[in-house]
Amino acid sequence: MNNQQNNSEVSTFLSMLQKGIWLFGILSWIFGLTDRSIALFADGYLSAIDIVQLFTASFIFASWLFLSPFLSFKSQSQRQVEDIQPKVEASP
Repeated sequence: MNNQQNNSEVSTFLSMLQKGIWLFGILSWIFGLTDRSIALFADGYLSAIDIVQLFTASFIFASWLFLSPFLSFKSQSQRQVEDIQPKVEASP
């Protein structure tokens, strides 16, 4: 029982840590894109390298958004356990 409680606490902590790191990453990417955009338009001259850097950073930021820990995709093994669990509980 105590082992299950410890596992639950560790799991909860790791989940919160993962979400915190993801949110910090969002803020970092927004700051980076804002900084890059200001630098791009500050001198009034648009070079191809600056535009490529901005689009690359935007693409990586969009990719980071898809790594959201808030969208939990259950693995195949978790689905199998959930499918089996009601059958085991229902059997006499």
